[in-house]
Amino acid sequence: MRLLPLDALEVLETVAGWLAEKENSQWLDFGNRGQIVTPALLRIMAQREAHFMRAYASDRAGTPIGVVGLNSVDRYSGIGTLWAVAGDKSFANRGYVSLASSKLLTLAFRELKLRAVNTWIVEGNPSVRSLQRLNFRFIGKQRQCHLIDGQPRDRLLFDLLASEHRELDEERWRDKALRSRGARAAEDFASDAAPRGRPLNEFSR
Repeated sequence: MRLLPLDALEVLETVAGWLAEKENSQWLDFGNRGQIVTPALLRIMAQREAHFMRAYASDRAGTPIGVVGLNSVDRYSGIGTLWAVAGDKSFANRGYVSLASSKLLTLAFRELKLRAVNTWIVEGNPSVRSLQRLNFRFIGKQRQCHLIDGQPRDRLLFDLLASEHRELDEERWRDKALRSRGARAAEDFASDAAPRGRPLNEFSR
C-alpha cells in the first residue's frame, strides 16, 4: 500500500469528490457541517500544519482508493485527531482503511513527533472495528452531539498513545485479506449453487 500526498490536482479532485458525498460527509466534521470540501479548500487544508492528510492506493492499482488524515494537529502539545474515508467502495471491508490508518499513525508519531492521537466515531458506525485493530482505547462518550438525517447521535471517543502504537504488518494483513476473499468467493459459489426455490439472500447474511 502507498500513501500519497494531496498535491496533484487529480488526487485533490478525487478526494474532494469523496468528501462531498453524503454517505461519507455525514460521519465527518471539519468544523463547519454545512461547508462542502472543494478541491480548492482541500488544497488549502493540505498546506496547513493543523492538517496532515494522505490518499492511499493499493500496490497494484496505484490509483487512490481512500484517504486518511489528522485534523487539529498541535505539534506543541503533541496531539491530533484521526479520520478516514474509504472512497472507492469496491475496496471496502478488506482492511485497507485499517492498514492506511496504521501507516499514517506511524508517520504521525515518528515524523510529527505526536504523543497521542484521538478520534471519534458516531455510535452505530461499524468502523469501530478498525479502531480496535489499531489498539485505540475507548475513553468516553459525547452525547447527542452529531446529527444524521436530523437525528442526534452520540460520538464514541478513543485515543492512542505513541507507546501503544504497533504498525500493522502489511504482509500478514495481505495474507489474511487473501484468505478472507477466498472465503467470500466460496460463499458466492454456494449462493450460485443454491436450490432455485430458496432465496439467495439467506446465504449473504
